[in-house]
Amino acid sequence: MEKFLTISIFVAMGAFFKRLPIFPAQTAQVLNMVALYVALPAVILLKVPHIQFTSEMIVPAVLPWGMLLLSAGLVCWGGKVFRWSRETIGVLLLIVPIGNTSFMGVPMVTAFFGEVGIPHLIIYDQAGTMLIFVLYGSAILALFGTNTKIQLSQIVSRIVFFPPSIALMVGLIMKMGVWSYPEPLLRSLTSLSEMLTPLVMIAIGHQLKVRLSPDTLRPMGFGLVVKLIVAPLVALLGCRMLGLNGLAVNVAIFEAAMPPMVTAGALAMAAGLVPELAAAMVSLGMILSFLTLPVLYWIL
Repeated sequence: MEKFLTISIFVAMGAFFKRLPIFPAQTAQVLNMVALYVALPAVILLKVPHIQFTSEMIVPAVLPWGMLLLSAGLVCWGGKVFRWSRETIGVLLLIVPIGNTSFMGVPMVTAFFGEVGIPHLIIYDQAGTMLIFVLYGSAILALFGTNTKIQLSQIVSRIVFFPPSIALMVGLIMKMGVWSYPEPLLRSLTSLSEMLTPLVMIAIGHQLKVRLSPDTLRPMGFGLVVKLIVAPLVALLGCRMLGLNGLAVNVAIFEAAMPPMVTAGALAMAAGLVPELAAAMVSLGMILSFLTLPVLYWIL
């Protein structure tokens, strides 16, 4: 819990920095870019060559797809029951099933499970979240988006050539070739990977902003309850009923409880899908996850 306390301090620092005029409005964006394009690839490059592909890895690879079916099904049911607009349903279909499993997942998994949990996180994120984001996310944007300027081919291209994705491929090549990094490169990657937690959490604190209107309260509440509570509890119950236990399973369940992905929220806003709802779900989801994740870990 000491690491979780450190994470909370970084978030508070980001929120404080936001109030200081010396920090420009783009501070969070810059920190996010450094984390995504430098620190996160360093973590993947370090961890992937040491991943042991065993039967335990099946759960982190399969569970996110089960969470996709559950979340999308509940959103469609809720949209029908509450008679939400087409745009509102589109926002929820895009944001609720896709979690922040790498950007926020790495610091949180490290804080609660230690470094040994990262390989299982990488499997969940790359075999699940990223593929879901590309395939399912693109389909939702095409079906519900109102902004014709969005090019789905560009979205797919950016994911394929996304530095974390490239780092995954390099790491797998290193593993298959049974190679190792030169000592100077290893030290550099280690130093860069240690930047991830402070960068991510300060950025999160700096960009937290929730604006609510009566029209967004019900769909936002519904979506966050599904994302932060219902989905992980169903994952936990399902795994335990099947007799699945162990570190890989617990990390996968923990990953299923991550708040909505920031990029998914940004794309929903760019596509004209109720920007206020998308922004509120991402920001408030991050805040609430600091309460729900420790509770889930305690249950595990």
